[in-house]
Amino acid sequence: MTSPGHRRLLAAEGDPGRVTLDPREVVHFASDPALVIDKDLKVLAWNDGATDLLGYAAEHTLGRRCFEVLQAILPGGEPLCTPDCEGGLCFGRCRPFAVNACLARHRDGGWVKLGISTVVVPGTAAERGTGSVATVLFLRPSGRTPPVERVDQPLRVFTFGHFGVAHGDRGLDVDTWVRKHALTVLKYLVTRLGSSVHREQLIECVWPDVDETRGRERLKVTLHFLRRQLRAAGVGKDVIETTGNGYMLRRETVWVDAEAFERSAAEGWNWQRQGQIDLALRCYEDARHLYRGDYFEEDPYAEWCAEERERLREIFIEVLARMAEAYAERGRYTEAARACRIALVREPCREFFHRALMECSARLGRPDWAVNQFRRCRQVLIKELGVEPAAETCQLYRQVLMLRASHGQSGLNGRPDNLIDFRSLQPPAAAMGGGSRR
Repeated sequence: MTSPGHRRLLAAEGDPGRVTLDPREVVHFASDPALVIDKDLKVLAWNDGATDLLGYAAEHTLGRRCFEVLQAILPGGEPLCTPDCEGGLCFGRCRPFAVNACLARHRDGGWVKLGISTVVVPGTAAERGTGSVATVLFLRPSGRTPPVERVDQPLRVFTFGHFGVAHGDRGLDVDTWVRKHALTVLKYLVTRLGSSVHREQLIECVWPDVDETRGRERLKVTLHFLRRQLRAAGVGKDVIETTGNGYMLRRETVWVDAEAFERSAAEGWNWQRQGQIDLALRCYEDARHLYRGDYFEEDPYAEWCAEERERLREIFIEVLARMAEAYAERGRYTEAARACRIALVREPCREFFHRALMECSARLGRPDWAVNQFRRCRQVLIKELGVEPAAETCQLYRQVLMLRASHGQSGLNGRPDNLIDFRSLQPPAAAMGGGSRR
């Protein structure tokens, strides 16, 4: 006799002998920890095995995107789960993706070593239960997964925070390369992705004190070593192309997190201008997830990346400002406050974020937090810049004091309607990627 659970797996479409499966149900009969995601990488199903492995109950994962839950990295520390990850690109093409060994984040903050194998469910079988193509991810604690052929997978370069390079499910252990100058050459070519760099520029960057003859010889040896390392990692195409008197990192063979970050930021701003706040927030969250640290932060004194580092940092601060504004517009003041705090860790003198955090605190019913935030703002500005808070900040502070006097120290009952409007806290917005918010 068929159980109710198994009956839900069966569906006849005019043919009694035809069987189709709902992927969301399949995982609950799997022997391995497993989850189902849709084309947008949102978790549709999460079985008990996944709960036992990673500590998350199903209700803590459903509707969230898989990279936000798994937070997986390769053994060398290179990010595996990102908004624009290689797995997601494969699933969109109805291709499987597998990882032999990685580390996923447990709910308690620790790391769990596992492997990942997948089944992509295209067509009507997936549409019956999910409304789109679905993918089943099996999480294998042993770290052993069936091999999957790497087809047209780009070299993935991570420039934010700790520099990393990966291809498919393998991270390149660049920190152990014998020729450290090869790493510098690769980084420089990344900053000029898709453009030819004259060999004299590379020599001046890496060996500024040698003569032209010795410089050319060193560059030749270094490039040979770099290409050999990439081929050893399974990179099928020659990503470094010789162009006359220079060299170029071929754009079509390389994915760079900085480009994905800028793309998400720009898309978010476009959606926000059109009033599509939820779509804008998704893009902004993607950008925030990609920005793991400053651009080439391990090369703080290198002139070849200093200007780009500052430009991308400004874009990140602008993303956080727009994210706070969008969350506040949705009445999600806790998330808006989180964006402000992230920004203040990096830019403690950005007065806009102090004001926005004061307003969020008051609207959450905690004017006492808003008062404390004003005091911190004033202390930082006097210490770092020798200035008092701006008139807008002082005006907001006086309003908060009046609200606290009216409602008491315990907080506000509901959201105050007479508090200064959140959008008026923001100075005229600079173009995405530039400007300053005070």
